[in-house]
Formats: sequence, structure tokens, C-alpha cells
Amino acid sequence: MENSNDSAWLANADQPLTGYERIWGNTGTPRSLRTRGALEDVSAMVGRGGLTVADLQEQQFANRVPAGDLAAADAAKACAALPGGTATGSDGAAVNVSAACAVLAAWDRTADASSRGALLFDRFWRKLTANTAARDLWLVPFDAADPVRTPRTLNRAAPGIGRALADTVAELRKAGIAADAPLGEHQFVVGGGTEALGVWNRIEAPWNAAGGGYPEVLHGSSHIQAVGWDGGRCPVARTLLTYSQSSNPDSPHSASPALKVVWPRERH
Repeated sequence: MENSNDSAWLANADQPLTGYERIWGNTGTPRSLRTRGALEDVSAMVGRGGLTVADLQEQQFANRVPAGDLAAADAAKACAALPGGTATGSDGAAVNVSAACAVLAAWDRTADASSRGALLFDRFWRKLTANTAARDLWLVPFDAADPVRTPRTLNRAAPGIGRALADTVAELRKAGIAADAPLGEHQFVVGGGTEALGVWNRIEAPWNAAGGGYPEVLHGSSHIQAVGWDGGRCPVARTLLTYSQSSNPDSPHSASPALKVVWPRERH
């Protein structure tokens, strides 16, 4: 089971919850990429066998980008197919985006601090999805009978792709940021990504080109919990509080590191 601040409907995608009051969330509608990605991760771990709480802890910070797995390869192919490697931006200017094609193709599909191409895809994806309807973005539409795997298959002919590439390349170029710059050099200084990318380790930060990219992470994942059983009479649980230990900016603990808490086995 997994839930990322989403409807209870697909807490277990193999046994969807239906027939409950709407307060528990809607059903039969598209899920966020973060929910879809986390469900895929958990399912894959279960399939390998021997799933432990430690496995869940590790995967929460694997920084896989589901949107990248779904769309980066096709975006790179659409980029490479542009005549002369040039696309037209939203301001009507022609932009040479050819360097971005190889970066997207080579990107490791993670949002680790060392990932090259993660920042490029992040900016591209935000622009593309903000201005392209889902019906035009995906070749395979949402199917309530297959909610984890749909929608999928990027429509390489979608006109918004070239525009988003041009706007992204122009934006990074103006800010003096290389297309293949490591994410950690411009998202200070942690890995993770926005919920729109589907990253389980959610990081939300406003874009500030003058400040070098994402200089200030404002919020993201808050309380994270992994729970399992090992044959004992109590669950094994690990929790992580990702924010500081005090909301008082004058407190010496205002910017304290993340606080890990281990629940004792004898606690009920």
C-alpha cells in the first residue's frame, strides 16, 4: 500500500477502494504522476520479493522522475526531428535547441543533485504541461481500468513540444545555465523534484533565474512514514520529518537538519 496525499482509491492499486464517501477522495479519475510513480515503485519492490521497511525508506529518496521515464526519450526524438534543430518560442523567436536533444536522451531520469539534464527536463516539462491539454499530450488516454499506466506515450507531434523546448533553452541560456548542468548546482543543494514530475521525494521551489535557478526550497514532502511487519507483535515503523524542528525563525533549531524518529517496538 502507498499514498502520497492522494485519494484512498488506489492506496492498493490491486484492490481499489470504492463506495466510500467523497471525503476519502474521488475515484475513476487520473492520478498524479507522484502517486503513479510511487505505486510503480512499490509494485516493483513487491515483485522482487523480501520487501522491507528499509527498502521503502531507500526508495523514497531514489529521486526517480516518472515523467522522465514516460516522456524524455520521445521528447528527445521530437527535438532531434526539428528541421535544422530550430524551434519557435512563444515570443515568435527562432531558437537553436539541438544541444538539448542529446542532453534529454542521455539524462538518467533521476532528480539527484548530480543529474545532468534533470533541470532542463524540469523546466521543459513545466512549460509543456502548462500549455498543452492532456488529450493533446498523450497518445494513450487515461483508462480508469488501468489508472497507474495511463495516460502514456508522448505525442511527439504535439505543437507545444517545440515551443516548450525553445522557451526552455532560451530561458537557461539567458540565465547562463548550461543545458547539461548538474541539478545540484542550480537547486541548492538537494535532490528531489516537483510533484508535477512525479518525484516521490517532493521539492517545491520558485524559479529565480537571477538567483541561479531554484535557490530557495520553500516546501515539499513533510511527514514521511514507512511501516511494515517482521513477525513481531508490533509494527516496524520509520518516520522522517523533513522540515526544521521549530517554526520560530529566532530559534536555534529553526534550520535544524531533518529529524529521524524510530518508533520503539514496545510502543502501541
